[in-house]
Amino acid sequence: MDDIGKLILRLTLGILMLLHGIAKLRFGISGIEGMLVSHGLPAFFAYGVLVGEVLAPLLLIFGFYARIGGVLVAFNMVVAVALAHSSQLLDLGKSGGWALELQGFFLFTAIAVALIGPGKFSINRQ
Repeated sequence: MDDIGKLILRLTLGILMLLHGIAKLRFGISGIEGMLVSHGLPAFFAYGVLVGEVLAPLLLIFGFYARIGGVLVAFNMVVAVALAHSSQLLDLGKSGGWALELQGFFLFTAIAVALIGPGKFSINRQ
């Protein structure tokens, strides 16, 4: 049963994050480039979001080096919070939940996958 839970966790994180990556592929990353430049960072760093939102989710979904996929998603979310959401870190949303609950879900679920591994329903169980 633990392995089914790990599969559900990996698929949930991977699929939901991949949808964000697909949007970046469809509509571009110019907004991210602008945000990076405004923080004094090179615009080409924006391509890293494709690693965190396309490649890493695919690793999670297929269970191919899923721990690495989890670390990549977690790093992606730390950067996203630092660059785009740091002013909301302690805010609550209109419904009373944490304003960054989606980012928090992605971050902490990715950390969990990195720690517990992908389970037996994965390509290489690493």
